[in-house]
Amino acid sequence: MYRIEDRKELASDIKLFKINAPLVAKKSRPGQFLVIRAHEKGERIPMTIVEKDGKKGIVTIIFQEVGKTTNQLGRLQKGDFILDLVGPLGRPTKIANFGTVVIVSGGIGITEAYPEAKALKEVGCKVISIIGARSKGLLILEEEMTRVSDDIYISTDDGSKGHHGFVTDLLKKLIDSIKIDLVFAVGPAIMMKAVSCMTQPYGIKTLVSLNPIMVDATGMCGACRVVIGGETKFACVDGPVFDGHLVDYDLLLKRLNMYLVKEEHACKLDEKLQS
Repeated sequence: MYRIEDRKELASDIKLFKINAPLVAKKSRPGQFLVIRAHEKGERIPMTIVEKDGKKGIVTIIFQEVGKTTNQLGRLQKGDFILDLVGPLGRPTKIANFGTVVIVSGGIGITEAYPEAKALKEVGCKVISIIGARSKGLLILEEEMTRVSDDIYISTDDGSKGHHGFVTDLLKKLIDSIKIDLVFAVGPAIMMKAVSCMTQPYGIKTLVSLNPIMVDATGMCGACRVVIGGETKFACVDGPVFDGHLVDYDLLLKRLNMYLVKEEHACKLDEKLQS
C-alpha cells in the first residue's frame, strides 16, 4: 500500500497528493504516468507524474474531482493509503534542445505541461508557456510554470486573469511574431485539436499528449486505442504523446463521450451513499 505523505487543495475540487512510491520515483521520466486504485472495489485511473523525488521516494499527482473515482480519491487525507499504484507507464517524451518551444496547456493539463517544460528548459530550450483555465480560481501551477519558462502567458475563459479568451488566441499571436520550432499541447481534446489545426498550415512540429479512456494501461485491453495517421495505436504503450497533425480527433472525442451517462449515474449513486 502507498501512503499519502502530503495533501493540498490547489483550487476548487483540485487536489495534490505526495505519495510514497520509491521505485516509481526512481524510474519515472517526463511524459510518463502511473495508474492507481484507491481501494479494493475501485477502478484503475491514470495519473500524470507531476514531480518526483528519487531520494525521498515521493511522487506527486494532481487531479480534479470530476467523477466517482476522483471524488472518492479526494476524500482521502494525509496519512491514508492508496491500495495499488503501478508505474511508470507510457513512453517518455523525447527531451532535447529543439530551440524555441511553445507549451500550450489548459485546465488539469497544466500538470503534465510542467514536467515537460522543466525538462526542456534544463536542456537549453527557450520555453514559452501558455496556460489557461475557465477562471482565475481554477488556474493551477502558475508559479511553477513561471519558474521553468522564459516567458509565460495566461488566458481565462471569463477574463478574470490574463487574456480574455482561449489559449489558441495567444498561440496565434506568437506564431505571427516569432519563429517556433516545436509546440507541445496538453489539455482538453478539443483544445489540442484546435492547436494542431492552427500549427499545421505553418509546418510547425506539434506534439500532443492524449487522454483517452484507459483501463489496463499495459496494452492488453485496447480501451485507450486512438487512430494516428490512419493506424490504430494504444495511448498507454505507444504514447501518450503523439504527432498532433496525425491524430483523428473526431474519433477521440467520440470515444471520450461514450460513457458520460453512466459516469453521471455512478457519481449520483456515490453521492447518495455518502449522504
